[in-house]
Amino acid sequence: MKEKKLPTLFEALVPILVLVGLIIINVNYTFGDSALDGANQMALIFGAVAASFIGWNLGYTWDDLLNGITKSIHGALPAILILLLIGSLAGTWLISGIIPTMIYYGLDVLSPSIFLFASVIICIVVSLATGSSWTTVATVGVALLGIGQALDIHQGLTVGAIISGAYFGDKMSPLSDTTNLAPAMAGTDLFTHIKYMAYTTVPSITITLIIFLIIGFSYTSEGNVEQINGMQSIIANKFNISPMLLLAPVAVIVLIVMKVKAIPAIFAGVCIGALLAIGFQTDIVKEVAGDSGSYLKDSYTGVITAMTGEVKFDGANNAINDLFQVEEENRSGLLESSGMYGMLNTIWLIVCAMVFSGAMEAVGLLEKITSSLMNLVNSTWSLVSTTSLSCILMNFTASDQYISIVVPGKMFSSAFKDQNLAPENLSRTLEDSGTVTSVLCPWNTCNAYHSGVLGVDPYTFIFYSFFNIISPIMTIIFAVFMIKIKKIKN
Repeated sequence: MKEKKLPTLFEALVPILVLVGLIIINVNYTFGDSALDGANQMALIFGAVAASFIGWNLGYTWDDLLNGITKSIHGALPAILILLLIGSLAGTWLISGIIPTMIYYGLDVLSPSIFLFASVIICIVVSLATGSSWTTVATVGVALLGIGQALDIHQGLTVGAIISGAYFGDKMSPLSDTTNLAPAMAGTDLFTHIKYMAYTTVPSITITLIIFLIIGFSYTSEGNVEQINGMQSIIANKFNISPMLLLAPVAVIVLIVMKVKAIPAIFAGVCIGALLAIGFQTDIVKEVAGDSGSYLKDSYTGVITAMTGEVKFDGANNAINDLFQVEEENRSGLLESSGMYGMLNTIWLIVCAMVFSGAMEAVGLLEKITSSLMNLVNSTWSLVSTTSLSCILMNFTASDQYISIVVPGKMFSSAFKDQNLAPENLSRTLEDSGTVTSVLCPWNTCNAYHSGVLGVDPYTFIFYSFFNIISPIMTIIFAVFMIKIKKIKN
């Protein structure tokens, strides 16, 4: 057996250079917007191959690599199950009329000028209650995207507002897994962590709200009223619209607030959607099932089809596109879903990302990159900046939000103690830079999830996710000016 050697920094960076280089080629020169349909997945695989060759040269065996990759994929299995259930949720919530009802009523209360501002607030409330950006985006986020399309709001701005609000709650809610993980890595308690995060998070979200409010002033309701009324008419003619249908998303939110785990809570939402479809949308169920003449059979067939496969209402979709004079190449299907099948491409990306991160971690390449960054530390602000950069780097290299918290948390814990800094400084930095920037990386699992659920190309919205961009900058500014930097009491 060969003796295992430590990697050099150059060796650790080679797989990342391979990955980034291939992604640049895929996005800018060959596949363009369709890069996530397979090309970027293969870029991750080739990056993992490069890490494997370096690992083999360092003395690592195939079993070492396979164990690391298997462990990495195993950690992503809950996210994969949630994705499949979210696909089913979207399907049953469409045929039951839940999503159309949310869009219908949303058009009544959200005017173009305040839409972006209100979208952030709505997503903040839901994500604080659920502790999950994923659940927020998959429920109210989907509806807000539809409303934004109806109001002729730029799609990237709409998704940026949704993401910004959703990640505020993901950071600040005690129900959030990352909000519990960060203090555990840093060595502080949950509520001290949340209290300390508020110092940087509240200014970040305030700036975000002001930006969206200012942008919103450029949109007016002139010329949109007739189109909005027309869209409501199309939806009402196709679906049985009722406020009773809104009990489904309320039920899911209540279940999560009651600390029911995400998977059973979302599955409950799927089942509630199926029952509401059978009870409220008889004609829709028959249409999806093919109208066999037996409503019992159609109920089962229609619900299973919506859960697993593609459902389109082309007549209503075309009418909506015609209403807004959408050009043929830019037409979208507002009233359609792809069920579990539609999530398979996103799952493919997640599995490939976990293969890459597993190979990198198994041969010590991730640890080498992070430890090398310690050479940059000579003050409080440089330590916070280096930690923040490490979290961002982990999101772009390991493609996983949790790794971006765990690895830097472990690596920099002693450094914060050496500089007499309280652990809540570290936990805050981990969340400000790890949790929120995951969605800014197009091949990260969080970005893949959100772009998959919303059906929006990631490059459309990452530059408008203002809260996620501002948060790491804010935590560094606080460190530079020594604002709320708590010292360890001797």
